[in-house]
Amino acid sequence: MAEEGPGEDIVSEYLGQNPHLVQWVDSLRGICETNKQWNARKEFILRNLEAFPNVEPGVSSPSLDKLLSLSMVWANHVFLGCRYPQPVMEKIKGMAEGVKVLDAPVRKTRDEIMGKGKRGLDGKRYKDGPFPNAPAQNQPFFNRLYKAVAWKLVSEGGFGGPNLDHFEVLRSCVETAKASLSCVFVPLKDIPDLPVARTQREGQVCELRCQTVYLGTGYGRDEAAARAMASKEALKAFQGRKVIVRICRRRFQGNDVEDVVLVDDQTRNPTFPPALSYPFLHQSCS
Repeated sequence: MAEEGPGEDIVSEYLGQNPHLVQWVDSLRGICETNKQWNARKEFILRNLEAFPNVEPGVSSPSLDKLLSLSMVWANHVFLGCRYPQPVMEKIKGMAEGVKVLDAPVRKTRDEIMGKGKRGLDGKRYKDGPFPNAPAQNQPFFNRLYKAVAWKLVSEGGFGGPNLDHFEVLRSCVETAKASLSCVFVPLKDIPDLPVARTQREGQVCELRCQTVYLGTGYGRDEAAARAMASKEALKAFQGRKVIVRICRRRFQGNDVEDVVLVDDQTRNPTFPPALSYPFLHQSCS
């Protein structure tokens, strides 16, 4: 692709020269991606097609899965502020060279988000909470994901299999549904709402989301271990007869806030670990 000019003009010009790609690339759009998110990710995909020579439009392959996964990782980083291991960050930044995103969200440090020693929750510019229709908006996606996870677990020998990689099961099913997981990592000792006994321990906390919906939290000695435990907790919701997207109360910085969460059909009065960042700093579907 050409390296100059506004992103949409570059994409339009490239697709004008390659009309056979138009329908295929548009089929890769996620159900909850805004126009801005999709236009940027589409440019990312098209710019990197030549680096994945085994990708054939309309044909599933490991190369296509890798390209789409990297495009989602990049979009999550740019639009949702998600963080990934340094080698992954370096790779997606290199792949995104030349992609221009107008009015990209401005990121703050964790201390600014948490407002340590400064303003409380009421003094920050946060949304009041999730949109009332958020559960209904997200439920069809998670119904499909529930079926994908159920089949995947059967093929892997069940939830309690001795060699089950919970994160890989969840990640592969989410990506098959053309979405991606977002992970937030925070040092265990930096979480103010945890019990005293736990805050004295070293380690990491991981919070998992998909489509901005909270899935689970895990604790571990490092980020990989915390992510594995968060994935195991998230998969527990898929053990019921169905999954339900609900708005529930969670603690954040000593306050109760509303969050969109995934639970099973047996959960009546769920309790959740404290949120690692205010939930609605995450960009919502529109």
